[in-house]
Amino acid sequence: MKILSIDSATEVATCSIIDENKVLGEISYNYKKQHSVILMPMIDELLENTGLSIDSIDAFACSKGPGSFTGLRIGMATLKGLCQGLDKPLISVSTLDALANNMAYTEGVVCPILDALRDNVYTALYEFKNNKLERISEYKIINIDELINSLESLDKNVIFIGNGLDKFENKIKNTLSNAVFAPTHLNIVSSSSLGSLAIDLLKKGKKENLLSCSPMYLRKSQAEREYDKKKE
Repeated sequence: MKILSIDSATEVATCSIIDENKVLGEISYNYKKQHSVILMPMIDELLENTGLSIDSIDAFACSKGPGSFTGLRIGMATLKGLCQGLDKPLISVSTLDALANNMAYTEGVVCPILDALRDNVYTALYEFKNNKLERISEYKIINIDELINSLESLDKNVIFIGNGLDKFENKIKNTLSNAVFAPTHLNIVSSSSLGSLAIDLLKKGKKENLLSCSPMYLRKSQAEREYDKKKE
């Protein structure tokens, strides 16, 4: 089973092809290029360099968020089109799940944080139990100070990972004595990490309805918020 996965939830653009045993190829860019411009060339390059045809891909996987509204829409729309044209299944995976999966088999609580602007982060909490990733909290957007306060009572290490560390690592380090930080190279979503979770979901028969599936934003867009203000 070969899965082609992409993530476009943040400034990073990444795609990979994996099977049940190995990563066949992976490309990642963190240069803030437009996902609408770069994603399809990345997919073409990956297929060419692995010697695979698009028809040989059994399923496609994308991040469903939270993250950049525009990036998520571009990524999901790209794969929806491929899946519809090729009659292949689409699996969507939370961006936070994929980030947490970068820290597989870590002892303690894994806390991915994605910058959500205005001192807010997208986050959830995870633990690895019985060799599997388990989410132990809801997905949420929360002020970084509130998040830190909620973690102070934990009696185990909290492993932070994600692009939110660019802004908040020092604040966390100065407040939480049980904070541990992922190495820099793990702080971006890995499409192969996302793909491994997608394989597990596909084995369980979980796939998206191409007509109804949509990104998970966790908050309203700026345009929606401004519209709500006008109605008040």
